[in-house]
Amino acid sequence: MANPTILPGVDSRQQRFEDVLSGERFKGLKAILDSVSPGGEGLCQRVSGANSYEQLLLGLGYRITLTKQIHVADCYSRVGPAGGIRAVLPYNDIPTQSSLPTLVNFDSTVTTTPKSAAFFNGLFTELKAHLRKPD
Repeated sequence: MANPTILPGVDSRQQRFEDVLSGERFKGLKAILDSVSPGGEGLCQRVSGANSYEQLLLGLGYRITLTKQIHVADCYSRVGPAGGIRAVLPYNDIPTQSSLPTLVNFDSTVTTTPKSAAFFNGLFTELKAHLRKPD
């Protein structure tokens, strides 16, 4: 029986990637990737070729910069070319009760905390594992 979620003419690998990434578990990672990548087949290929979250961001043209702490409320006032921040992505992981913010900057850097970088690296690894699983 045909899989009704896969449309004729649409690459099943790409469709699976989009379906998995759109899941609730990957909501925070998807927000970051949407901010640094135009998406589509290119993103799917970059995820497949990367071995870590940092390597994926580098492949998308972004460098990670780590900072001890990010005050999300203060960052909103610096959104825009003059302030240097393109996007403020607050993320709260409910199970661990952790605040894991990420800033996407106009200078092609992603600013985050070490804890947030480690969390999203783990999530990236989990995403890759889901993509390798057969349907």
